[in-house]
Amino acid sequence: MSKSRVQLHHYDPAWPLVYKEEYKRIRQVLMDDKKRIEHIGSTSIPNLTAKPIIDILVGIPELYKFSEYLEPLSSIGYEYVPKPEWKERKFFRKGPKGYGTFHLHICEIHGTEWTEKLAFRDYLRTQPEKAKEYEALKRQLAHSHQEDRSLYTEKKAPFIRSVIEDMYSQKS
Repeated sequence: MSKSRVQLHHYDPAWPLVYKEEYKRIRQVLMDDKKRIEHIGSTSIPNLTAKPIIDILVGIPELYKFSEYLEPLSSIGYEYVPKPEWKERKFFRKGPKGYGTFHLHICEIHGTEWTEKLAFRDYLRTQPEKAKEYEALKRQLAHSHQEDRSLYTEKKAPFIRSVIEDMYSQKS
């Protein structure tokens, strides 16, 4: 069981600015144009309550080459956290465990992780009613699983999956 608490905060208009500053640091150490860097997660959705952790998605051509990014990301404070259950992405955090300020996810650009994370973000940005529904779920889960961030995250997954499935079924 995770020891980190779930603490949600009202939307902070500084979050996109914090992301932009971190984007510049990441871009500087990764120094090539074969990747894209995106702000994802709840802090990337205006007016949505969130944990005050900036989630960043880095898309690279081939995930098996992610080790090339270990040293450059480490130089700006990112720690690689192996998560064997995540087959399509690699996870890094910046800041103390349970109190990190940034979570960075590396995946294959245009792969499933990339496509779904950006699609979910973009959908919630344009569908305020669905964003409010997600926020209500997050608040309820934060209350009932305040002491277990992993379970809080796990319990959000069915909602996220249903939104993504709905989006794909609407395109057919």
